[in-house]
Amino acid sequence: MVPTFHFIYIDPGTGSMLFTILIGVLSAAAYFLRNSIMKLRFIFSLGKQEKTENDNNVPFAIFTDSKRYWNIFKPICDEFEKRGQQTVYLTASPDDPALSENYEHVTAQFIGEGNRAFARMNMLKADVVLSSTPGVDVYQWKRSRNVKWYAHILHAANDVTAYRMFGIDYYDAVMTSGEYQAKQVRQLEELRHLPEKELPMIGLPHMDALRERLLNAGELPEHPVTVLLAPSWGPSSILNKFGSKMIDALLKIGYHIIIRPHPQSFTSEKAMLDELMEKYPDSDTLEWDSSNDNFEVLRRSDILISDYSGVIFDFALVFDRPIIYADTSFDKGPYDAWWLEDEMWTFSILPQIGRQLTKENFETVGELIDGCLNAPELAEGRNKARSDTWANIGNSASLAVDYLIEKRQKLLDSKEAAAD
Repeated sequence: MVPTFHFIYIDPGTGSMLFTILIGVLSAAAYFLRNSIMKLRFIFSLGKQEKTENDNNVPFAIFTDSKRYWNIFKPICDEFEKRGQQTVYLTASPDDPALSENYEHVTAQFIGEGNRAFARMNMLKADVVLSSTPGVDVYQWKRSRNVKWYAHILHAANDVTAYRMFGIDYYDAVMTSGEYQAKQVRQLEELRHLPEKELPMIGLPHMDALRERLLNAGELPEHPVTVLLAPSWGPSSILNKFGSKMIDALLKIGYHIIIRPHPQSFTSEKAMLDELMEKYPDSDTLEWDSSNDNFEVLRRSDILISDYSGVIFDFALVFDRPIIYADTSFDKGPYDAWWLEDEMWTFSILPQIGRQLTKENFETVGELIDGCLNAPELAEGRNKARSDTWANIGNSASLAVDYLIEKRQKLLDSKEAAAD
């Protein structure tokens, strides 16, 4: 008798979820083993340890895993400085611009890269921690027992569910900028039986700062129609999927073209970028931009072509100009969005603020651009997007610091009451 084998089909979304959970379990086991080794070392050293900066409790700590998020935290650090609040800014980038700031009350520190930074955070002593890094208590970054409160602030004006699975589950608070984000958090909490987080709606500090810069920049000098290509990175990004065909199609139009690759591309996709930059060198009609500050290229551009990069909303909502978004696939499998039936806000709003670029309309991309530049319905869509995702315009940094200060005071008051 021939044995019969039965195979179970697992759809891609479930497979991605199970793989993510498996990685989480393995990471937790590795962390437990590493932590146990550290404890054994401590015992064999008879408990003798040098006093470090971690022995000093700080009222407020800000943690970032990359220098590219300084635009999010600078307005908040400026607000802490203005109020004379002692704050430590902990960065995993040795060249973070924060390290060059001349603050009196905000101290910036480089705490190492990768696991070294997370090891420092795992032993941090602070009352309140603010971060834009997802995954606390999921992978190598563990909640320190010497931190009273963890608050998360979003990278951009988009979905909370755009993080990889469990990205914000173990924060105590998530600072939001739109009602749809709060709804997504509550749906995830209900599905996963998590306690409710605090969801202060503060707005978008980095977009407020961009808006302020734009208001103070004065009138833009006359310039040719300028198209900015600013993709994300990874296998689904514009340059990976379309590459030379995309650039060739844009050069045929006759407009000025600026290509600004995602900063991560220069590290993770260097060979691909080097090849494109050699094939299409800087010229009168094309320029490559890799500056740390993207303000001037956004200001100079009349239209943006991107995929799912957060710069889409910076450009459309702050600079009030149209966008073209590429027809790239987005696999929800590894992300929190997989858990929810609702369409992601990002993909529901894109058709209202721009037009889609596909392989089929490459040859008429010039007509597509011209149509976007003169489309009143896209201006209406941008107004709706602002209403959806940019609360408290101009006041977000102040509201963020208000929340953090008030939360710390409540925690201290609660501790004093428990001691009485």
